[in-house]
Amino acid sequence: MRPITGREELDLFSRFPYVLNEELPDDLADGRRQAEWMWVALDGDRLLARTAWWARPGRDTPLLLDILDIDDGLPARSRVEVGERLLRTAMAAVVPDGSPKPEYSRFLPPDWRDGAATRQAVQERMTILERTGARLFVERFRLEWRPGTTIPEPSGRLAFRPPHDSAELLDLMVSVLEGTLDAHGRADLTRMSAQQAATRHYEDELARYTSPRDWWRVATLPGGEPVGFVIPAHNAYNPIIAYIAVLPEHRGNGYIDDILAEGTRVLALENVPRIRASTDLGNTPMAGAFQRAGYVNFEREINMTWD
Repeated sequence: MRPITGREELDLFSRFPYVLNEELPDDLADGRRQAEWMWVALDGDRLLARTAWWARPGRDTPLLLDILDIDDGLPARSRVEVGERLLRTAMAAVVPDGSPKPEYSRFLPPDWRDGAATRQAVQERMTILERTGARLFVERFRLEWRPGTTIPEPSGRLAFRPPHDSAELLDLMVSVLEGTLDAHGRADLTRMSAQQAATRHYEDELARYTSPRDWWRVATLPGGEPVGFVIPAHNAYNPIIAYIAVLPEHRGNGYIDDILAEGTRVLALENVPRIRASTDLGNTPMAGAFQRAGYVNFEREINMTWD
């Protein structure tokens, strides 16, 4: 059990199929992955298991555990044992002592529960993680808008403008955390204030996007009162709806449809090949808005965390 030596061993690491394999060369080149964060369990030349972590460029510690695969040819009991041993060994080397363990993420087919083989593979990975102390945190829809999908014309109920400055956007982010249905937002509020949670999200994610900030939109009533906002952006991989929300006092009026349409329109005007987004299965209002806007649920995502 060891980390790979570098790009020359990507073919070895990529022997197991997974949607992230095609991103690995660029991730290594751009600093989102490091060879010492990409571990394999080998029996001679046979790849038995692999695991890997991801981070934003410039960080020397990982943010996300997003690859864990085991050879399906192993007996079921051996798969879990080998996977657990590899994960424990790699985690001890990759995650600094005393540091929180990065969240686990796995992309899955939207109907992953319907197929026995896929369901078993997911359950085996979850068992491996649970044996190291992790628990299921949330399952999310991964959504995609595709060119040719109709975007509703503006209803005229709302006007849109860029945020005046980062302070205004932060104030809005603090406000929308009240009553949020987002699992990560709710968890943040158990550990920190709404101001701290919004600031961390802004600095760690939104402020890092290199796509134009004049894509960002604040939705207002005709008199100028803000009712919500949307952050269209481009991350390292895709055009995305990075953040979308309605202020608590304006929820229940259907404004989310107008705001999502505006964010989609901003990106569609850039002739993007797709727009990606995600939301928790439990966030029924947001999931419904994406469905009405023509976004397709192309994948699910499972997140697990260590307390």
